[in-house]
Amino acid sequence: MTLRKITANPRRGEIAASIDGERRVLCLTLGALAELEAAFGADDLSKLVDRFATGGLSARDIMRVVGAGLRGAGNLFTDDEVAQMTIDGGARGFAELVAQLLEATFGGGSAATANP
Repeated sequence: MTLRKITANPRRGEIAASIDGERRVLCLTLGALAELEAAFGADDLSKLVDRFATGGLSARDIMRVVGAGLRGAGNLFTDDEVAQMTIDGGARGFAELVAQLLEATFGGGSAATANP
């Protein structure tokens, strides 16, 4: 049996990360972004981008973004399951993962410079 290497396609806004010791792909698809709009009470994508641009995301916010990114890439994890996951670097590692995911999704150096 051959193990398939899990790779991310940056042209599709995908990133890869080692979560719970397994390589996972994350992607904020349109559906994942709609999920985040609902979770954060954002009326539209520009308000969601504004929220990300202000920084200061809570642990719950990070959990939601990571969960949406995992689900956007086809992984079937609930936010409760994401809350139990670990990553190298702990909370800081998760914050860096979210920053990379937002950069892959919106580009331009940060979510603040995105023009959806």
